[in-house]
Amino acid sequence: MNGSKERIVVIPTYNEIENIETVLRKVMSLEPTFDVLIVDDGSPDGTALKVKQLQDEFGDNRIHLLERKGKLGLGTAYLTAFKYALKKGYQYIFEMDADFSHNPDDLVRLWRACAEEGNDLAIGSRYIQGVNVVNWPMGRVLMSYFAGVYVRFITGMPVMDATAGFKCYRRRVLEAIDLDSIRFVGYAFQIEMKFTSWKYGFKLKEVPIIFTDRTKGVSKMSTKIFKEAFLGVIQLKVDSFFKRYIRESVETFEAIKLEPQQS
Repeated sequence: MNGSKERIVVIPTYNEIENIETVLRKVMSLEPTFDVLIVDDGSPDGTALKVKQLQDEFGDNRIHLLERKGKLGLGTAYLTAFKYALKKGYQYIFEMDADFSHNPDDLVRLWRACAEEGNDLAIGSRYIQGVNVVNWPMGRVLMSYFAGVYVRFITGMPVMDATAGFKCYRRRVLEAIDLDSIRFVGYAFQIEMKFTSWKYGFKLKEVPIIFTDRTKGVSKMSTKIFKEAFLGVIQLKVDSFFKRYIRESVETFEAIKLEPQQS
């Protein structure tokens, strides 16, 4: 599969009218080609309407739109999108913010980390090479950085940027995870997906990026989201003691299927 149907970028939106056209045009210009799936939570500012206008321009086979009624949470937006992307047959599924805090050019690097280097989950990392954050106040930088330290200490997961939301999944990762069992919706969702992928034995790689805080629109961050993440990490670790992380190996299945039958 060499066309754009190999790759799809999931972008959840709520009131991103100031950013959505620019970010979509940028992603549409990339090589290799990427499709985009916008999951809009009923933005009253017309974000979804702008996406529909761009669908007409680029064709809805490249820009997809799922409209939901009201703010239902970042985690549920991604889970809905993952199921959609799997059903459509995409091989590489990406997460990205709409506000240019994630540089769309880095999508290519994340894809190569999986497609060419053999990783299963590529993470756009702010902290794998120092601290690469622009326009954040020092308090928020420290909170984010030490959140990663806390997650590593509690879970043992060897990921520097545990709360990162810029990622590329191979299809097989999302197929292995029971998406309906993912419980968290904010920062803890990002941690839970990485932790679950790691526990299943998938190969994770952090790709260094420069994270630039939004210059347009309003941040969706809240103390409630941080609280969920803090307590959620402990719950994830406790639950992991009682869960078996076993996945079917496609390679093993194919080998068994091709073995000559005994008469």
